[in-house]
Amino acid sequence: MRTSWRGGLALLLVLLVAGAGAWWWWTQQEAAVAPSAAAQQGGARPPTPVETSAVETRPVTDEVVVAGALRSNESVDVSSEIAGLVSQIHFEEGEPVEANALLFELDESIWQAELDEAEARLALSESNYQRASQLLERRVGTVANRDEARAELDTARAAVGLAKARLEKTQIHAPFAGVLGLRQVSVGEYVAPGQPLVNLESLQPIKVDFQVAERYLPRLQTGQEIEVTVDSLPGRSFTGKVAAIDPKVDPESRSVAVRARVPNDDRVLRPGQFARVRLIVDRREQAIVIPEQALVPQGDAYFVFKVVDGKAVLTQVEIGQRQAGRAEITKGLVAGDIVVTGGQQKIRDGAPVQPVDAKQVS
Repeated sequence: MRTSWRGGLALLLVLLVAGAGAWWWWTQQEAAVAPSAAAQQGGARPPTPVETSAVETRPVTDEVVVAGALRSNESVDVSSEIAGLVSQIHFEEGEPVEANALLFELDESIWQAELDEAEARLALSESNYQRASQLLERRVGTVANRDEARAELDTARAAVGLAKARLEKTQIHAPFAGVLGLRQVSVGEYVAPGQPLVNLESLQPIKVDFQVAERYLPRLQTGQEIEVTVDSLPGRSFTGKVAAIDPKVDPESRSVAVRARVPNDDRVLRPGQFARVRLIVDRREQAIVIPEQALVPQGDAYFVFKVVDGKAVLTQVEIGQRQAGRAEITKGLVAGDIVVTGGQQKIRDGAPVQPVDAKQVS
């Protein structure tokens, strides 16, 4: 009996020690968990500093950039209508001239002689006609003789007119105002009809010819603005307007020819130059625009973080034109919205944010 009592007492002691150990472990776990739970319940995550920008409205243009060629507004190879010897040249190569300015003179001796002969024949024809008319009035001459004399008079008058016209052709004038090129003949040279003597170019305004893909044809119209740049004048651009659109589409290139005119008061643009043409095919005065760095691409879609009540809201948008660091938004935002432009990598949808200056966003 004594041995059994002692065994029971030992077992009771073991159970008491085990219970005390379990109670100590439990109190230690409660002490460790309580501060963590209190931190979660009592303290919220601080806002993430981000750079932001307000959504703006500004003019946006749809444009096409193509290659073009500059051409003179008017261009001609000045030539003679008659054959003759060049007797005088009245210009310096490369100088501007006014319309109808005298450029060349041909030797007029032969043509003057022809005029003198024609005028002599005219004088004789006038005398014969007067005599025939007087004889008819006296009933001595006949109507036939009078009519024949009149026909000869008319022929003589025509011959004088022709001789005068030929004599005038010995002076060759500028058909329009422009800049002369390099002459192809010298004094004393015999020239044939149609032979080029010098080229004349009208440079103000100057034409720009270029090709535009046929998909833009419904949006093309005369009067649209263009901007022209050339390699020889870096940093300068020239504006003009579409003057004509070819009604025919090229079946091989599937493009349409367009011609524009550009003011060229200082004549720095020259025919034959290669040009880059920026054609404005549409203009929207009140387009929604944001900084391009606000865009967050995800696959084929674009998103932005819009700031609403101090939180970042991931918003899908559709974009239009992208120009000079800005993107047009066609769907998803309105003017006045605030979007995140810096620090997007540190936030997610619904995260609290604090707008700050760009220098403070690390």
